[in-house]
Amino acid sequence: MTLKELDFYFPFVVFFYGAIMMLFHSLPTLRGLSEAHYPNELHQRLMATRPLAVISLFLGGFWSLQNLWIGL
Repeated sequence: MTLKELDFYFPFVVFFYGAIMMLFHSLPTLRGLSEAHYPNELHQRLMATRPLAVISLFLGGFWSLQNLWIGL
């Protein structure tokens, strides 16, 4: 894999991380499972990643769209 290919795919990884984490933070069922099965400290650390998930979702999305637009 060349640096050019890595530079093309990396924004998609960032976007999908943000999408998966926002899905986790948005669904009460998944939040309830983490509360039930994880220790309280780990659950709180997981919930603290919400700002990172929002930033990753939007910046990764815009960055991916930019790569697709320029790549065409």
